[in-house]
Amino acid sequence: MGTMSDALPHPDRADIRIEAVLHALADPVRLHLVREMNRIGTGCACGAIDLPVTKSTRTHHIRTLREAGVIRVTPEGTSRIATLRRDDLDALYPGMLDAILSAEH
Repeated sequence: MGTMSDALPHPDRADIRIEAVLHALADPVRLHLVREMNRIGTGCACGAIDLPVTKSTRTHHIRTLREAGVIRVTPEGTSRIATLRRDDLDALYPGMLDAILSAEH
């Protein structure tokens, strides 16, 4: 878990479960978020990716991805920066993320 007092809880690599990852990525909005984060390649503000949902729904989707171990969310000033946990996911499930992100949609 995070060491900063204002850090959000994230699963450690060993605690990331395939069922949670697949559930998180099964939602079209969350899959779009992850595809955009992958395309951007660096951390981005949680609100920077355009989504056809309300702020509270966006927060729910971000939390689901974070709790599944798909993304890491780090507070930076008044923003929250989301980063794809590619290293962790590739180490645990080699090729899975690339296969999911490259699938036709």
